Amino acid sequence: MGEVYLTAEDIAARVHELGAEIAGDYADREPLLVAALKASLFFVTDLSRSIPILHHLDFIELQGYNGAATGGHTEIRLLKDLDTDVTGRDLIIVEDVVDTGLTLHYLCRTLRLRSPASLAVATLLDRPYRRLVDELPVRYVGFTVPDELFVGYGFDLDERYRNLPDLHVLRSNLG
Repeated sequence: MGEVYLTAEDIAARVHELGAEIAGDYADREPLLVAALKASLFFVTDLSRSIPILHHLDFIELQGYNGAATGGHTEIRLLKDLDTDVTGRDLIIVEDVVDTGLTLHYLCRTLRLRSPASLAVATLLDRPYRRLVDELPVRYVGFTVPDELFVGYGFDLDERYRNLPDLHVLRSNLG
């Protein structure tokens, strides 16, 4: 599997801190947590339980792919849209990891067209040194991590290992 990078206890403690921070920032509002499926499911579940103010949840699913018609550039397709009207709402996009920022940039642009009152991002893992897009509204960061592949706590390899409670560095010979 690879060594444990973050224990379940480390993750739980940091998620609890993020929940308290969000609660303080949105104390007199009811933010809508918008979780990107599937990897963020574990994070958004624990984060939601750590936010002691009224808030709502909704889910969106995106797929990135390389299109031949685009010269091999990554295209993003919406697989599942929100069920909630976000006009005038305070949105917090909940991501598993922010890396290049391309998918998040697409999601932010898409949601801003729907006129939310505010838009912020909470991410469990962040790799700011890999950004290809500037000016992303990343406000809540669990951990800044190295350029490694991880499994566990929602992160998968071919839909496996999501259920592991700790976050492991993926060994290259795993399959």
